[in-house]
Amino acid sequence: MKRTKKTNPYLVQLIQDLKEATRVNDAPIWRDIATRLEKPRSRWAEVNISRLQLYANDGDTIVVPGKLLGAGLISKKVTVSAFQASRSARASIEKAGGRVIEIPTLIEENPKGFNVRIMG
Repeated sequence: MKRTKKTNPYLVQLIQDLKEATRVNDAPIWRDIATRLEKPRSRWAEVNISRLQLYANDGDTIVVPGKLLGAGLISKKVTVSAFQASRSARASIEKAGGRVIEIPTLIEENPKGFNVRIMG
């Protein structure tokens, strides 16, 4: 079976940045996320905000290596970083007092990846 390469230049750059952050900061969490994003898109995580409500605590930082979807309700103040997030998911999280940020922004804010959970 022929293996295809990723064609989205943003995704390719993000994977390279995650691997570099692993080497520079000695933080294996970024390599784990890069490895998950290298998989075929059909195997990526798709997490609804209802799942965040069940498994996250107030103040948690969550990374979704895939897409964040808006099904369900959330009342917890969480910081979520995902490759893609739907408008309804962003609106629900911001309404609850949380925030949705890009993965490179999370790497800048927390280079060592302390207290970051991967969901999906």
